[in-house]
Amino acid sequence: MTPLPAHPVPSKERIIAFMRAASVEITSSEQNHLPPLRDLLLPGSSVYISHVPTATLTQVVKAAVAVQAAGFKATPHIVARRINYPETLRTALAELTARGVEEVLLVAGDTEHAAGEFENTLDILASGLLERSGIKRLGVAGYPEGQKGLAQSQLWNALKSKQAFAERTGLGMFIVTQFGFNGNALRDWEPELARNDVRLPILAGIAGPAPLSKLIKFAMRCGIGASLRTVMRNLSAVSGIAELATTPEQHVMRLMQLPSSTRVVAPHFFCFGGVLETAHWINRIVSGHFVIDADGTRFRVEGWFKAD
Repeated sequence: MTPLPAHPVPSKERIIAFMRAASVEITSSEQNHLPPLRDLLLPGSSVYISHVPTATLTQVVKAAVAVQAAGFKATPHIVARRINYPETLRTALAELTARGVEEVLLVAGDTEHAAGEFENTLDILASGLLERSGIKRLGVAGYPEGQKGLAQSQLWNALKSKQAFAERTGLGMFIVTQFGFNGNALRDWEPELARNDVRLPILAGIAGPAPLSKLIKFAMRCGIGASLRTVMRNLSAVSGIAELATTPEQHVMRLMQLPSSTRVVAPHFFCFGGVLETAHWINRIVSGHFVIDADGTRFRVEGWFKAD
């Protein structure tokens, strides 16, 4: 791995500006968090609604409507392999757009067998349902560390096909990357995007503040690649491995080191049930209540509570 070049320590103002665009995610069962989230996040912030295995698409849609009504920009997950019929998706999209939701995140899903005819997100795009629905912006998944069971050529071909769909239909499209422990993953992935002529804006996926043990559990569930293996082999020396970043502060500072040509426009935080803790952490940063270390590798958030 090529070492990072030396960079000036980023200003607090630059970090604050970047974090003002941060998004978080909840599950459909966490709608009770919306009132306190209104006190912590900026109005109009993006709140994603994750479609966990225990929820139905109807419940995800209901939660998205509640998120939108609370003054946020709701971005529900549409999981291709969990949709049983095209009419189910058409009905869900109609309900979303009728209630002002204009954006969704498309993911294939990790179930072994599809519930219906949609095996992946390309099948949904090919159905014609999205461009007829009134949805205006689509998020698609990006995998800087690769995806289990898929060759890199498959991932690039899929991204190029999705970009072509956006260009053909005029719908806005952006990439939301999977989280990981490699603080340099996006730095190394962006040149590959350019070589494959993928020009979509990027939301950098980052795990919110959580114990390393909890992050490892979710990383294993999500099939995170090389960086998880590095962590598992070197648990006693994680802090001393240069490319690893196991806290959101480290990831944000690595993103601040990307060149000015970067397509990364905002961070997206995976909360893993800790959305209030993550939102409070974001709030303190946006309010300027943090101190940057002298070496510019991380910062310390002041007055931030840690959930039990």
